[in-house]
Amino acid sequence: MFYEQRTTVPETPADLRAEYDDQLASIVEQRGLEDTADRTDVDPAVLEALLEDGSPDLSLADAAEIQALEDDEPDAETIETMACEHLLLGMTTAVLDVDAVESHLEMELDAKEVQQKIERRAPMSFEEYVHLQHVIAGRM
Repeated sequence: MFYEQRTTVPETPADLRAEYDDQLASIVEQRGLEDTADRTDVDPAVLEALLEDGSPDLSLADAAEIQALEDDEPDAETIETMACEHLLLGMTTAVLDVDAVESHLEMELDAKEVQQKIERRAPMSFEEYVHLQHVIAGRM
């Protein structure tokens, strides 16, 4: 599950994203497209793209809503909170500050944006989350 603390990651952010896309697609497949669309605020077209082995534009909140449909999972808000807290914990463990995270990112986010997203003061896309997690866990 994407929100759990990771200490290792695949070689690339794309590999990590593919791993998570497969997990989320499996949940949508098990629950059914219509039921998932009814029980979340995720655009049905995004859910369809996820089922078609795509990496659609998802927010971290969207991914959390899908994950929360699984049995014995916390609610979406808790999942999103835990995901960001694990990023912060990982930064502490790896002794990284936001400037160090920014310098290793393969996407355009400055240190201030990184901090705002991890602290949940700005919305985070799932792609951003995956890249941040890849940098942080990859340096633990």
